[in-house]
Amino acid sequence: MQQGKTYSARGKATLGNSGDVEFNLPIIIFKEDGAVICYCPSLDLSGYGLTEREAKDSFSYVINEYFDYTGKKKTLNEDLLKLGWKIKGKRELKMVPPSPTRLLDQNENFKRVFDNFDYKKSTTSVKIPMVA
Repeated sequence: MQQGKTYSARGKATLGNSGDVEFNLPIIIFKEDGAVICYCPSLDLSGYGLTEREAKDSFSYVINEYFDYTGKKKTLNEDLLKLGWKIKGKRELKMVPPSPTRLLDQNENFKRVFDNFDYKKSTTSVKIPMVA
C-alpha cells in the first residue's frame, strides 16, 4: 500500500496490529461428491476436505496464497475489480465486495451452488495485506 492511504471494507473492518485490514466475508459450506467445500463467492475461491474442519483449513490456505500471490505481483486491486468489487477513494480506500444479488447474476459457480445444493452460510475473517 502506498504511504498515507487507508483501506477499509464494508461491514466489520478493523486495522490489525500487522497493518493488514481485517474484515468478515461470507462463505458457504456444502457437500459435493463426498467432499465438504468452503466457497467464498466474493473472491471466487474455495477449499475442500473430508470434514468441515479440513475444508476450512484448506480454504484458509487458499485465501492466504491468493493474497500472498496478488500482493507480490501487485495485482490485488485489479483482481478484485474483475471480481466485481468496488474500490473508492483516494486517501482512504474503501473496498466493497459485490452484493449477493450481483454475484448470483454474474458468478456461475455461486449460482450453481445456490440452485443445486443444500448449504450453510458462515463468515470468515479475512486479512488483506497493506501491499494492495
